[in-house]
Amino acid sequence: MIRVVLTLVLFLAMTLIVSATPGKVNLLTMRKLALHNNLTCILVFGDSSVDPGNNNHLPTTFKGNFEPYGKNFFNGRPTGRFCNGRLPTDFIAEAIGYTKIIPGFLDPHLKKENLLHGVSFASAASGYDDLTANLTNVLPVSKQLAYLKHYKLALRRIVGQAKAEEIINNAIIVMSMGTNDFIQNYYLEPIRSKEFSVQQYTDYLIKCMTRDIKELYAIGGRRLALVGIPPLGCMPLVKTLMGSTTCVKSYNDAVLSFNNKAKAQLAILEKMGVKSVYVDAYGIIQNAIKNPAKYGFTVTAKGCCGSGEIEFGDTCRGMKTCEDPTKYVFWDAVHPTEKMYSIIAENAINSVARKIFV
Repeated sequence: MIRVVLTLVLFLAMTLIVSATPGKVNLLTMRKLALHNNLTCILVFGDSSVDPGNNNHLPTTFKGNFEPYGKNFFNGRPTGRFCNGRLPTDFIAEAIGYTKIIPGFLDPHLKKENLLHGVSFASAASGYDDLTANLTNVLPVSKQLAYLKHYKLALRRIVGQAKAEEIINNAIIVMSMGTNDFIQNYYLEPIRSKEFSVQQYTDYLIKCMTRDIKELYAIGGRRLALVGIPPLGCMPLVKTLMGSTTCVKSYNDAVLSFNNKAKAQLAILEKMGVKSVYVDAYGIIQNAIKNPAKYGFTVTAKGCCGSGEIEFGDTCRGMKTCEDPTKYVFWDAVHPTEKMYSIIAENAINSVARKIFV
C-alpha cells in the first residue's frame, strides 16, 4: 500500500493534478484518501474511448490494431486502442500505481495478476443502446456486464469469495460511452430516428444507462466514474459530413441534453448507495478547443491521421500522420490524441479524489 501511495503522489505531482489551484486536492490530502479508501483496481465499460483491444477478438470491422494506431504507444505498436498511445483509463491505472495499462478482458494473454489490477470490458462502437452495438457486431453493455460476472468468478478462484467481493466493492468503475449512440445509430440509421425525437432518445439512453448502473450495483460495484459524451459537433468527421467549419450546434445540443440528464440521474442513484462522480469530457475538450495554447495544442480542427477530416478506423489504416501528435486535440477524425486523453484522465482522478474518496 505504501508503494501505491508514493507512486500516486509522484504521478499527481508530475501531471499537476494536485496543485495550489482552488478545487484541486493537495498531496497530503491525497495520501490520506488513498490510504483510507483502499482503492483496489479499475473496471472499465464503454466504447472506443476505453477499449484497449477487446474488438481485436470479435468478428467486427471496428478495429484499431494496425498502424498508424499505437504510433506513440510503448514500442510504437498498435494494440487495438483507437489512439496514437494510451487511453484515459491507462493513465488512471498508472496513477494508482498498479500498472501502466489496463488490458482487455478478451485478451488471450491475460494473466491472473492482471485481473487483480483491473481490466476493461469495453468494446469500440458500443453504446448505452444495445442496438448500437448490434449494428456493428460488437459487445453491448449487457454482454460487458456478463463478462464482469465471469471476472468475479475468476477472482473468487484466485483470492476467495470474501476478497473478490472486496476488490469489486472498492474498485473504481469507469463508464465511458454514448458517442456511437448518436453518430453511428441515431443520426445514421433510420430505426431510432423514426422511433424517437432527439429528446426522447436522450431519455431512452438515460433509461438504458440507469439499468446498467443498477446491474453493476447488483454485482457489487459501489464507486462509479461516469464520463460524459464529448462535443460530437466539434469532431472533424461530423464537421466534414455536415459541411461546417465550426462545431455543429445540433449535435452538441443533443449531447448536452444527455449529459445534463445523466448528471441528474447520478444524484438519484447515489441514494441507492452508488458513490459517483461525473467526468465532464464535453467541457474538458471544449476548453482545449477554445483555449489550445493553454494546453500546448496548435491544431484543433482536424486530426493527425491522413487529411484529419474524415479518416478513422479502417480508413486511417496505413495513412501518414502529423509530425507531432502532442500539438493536436484529435488523433483521427473522431478520437482524441493520447495527450488529450491524459488531460481527461487528470480531471477524472482529481474528481474521484474530491467526490468519491471522502
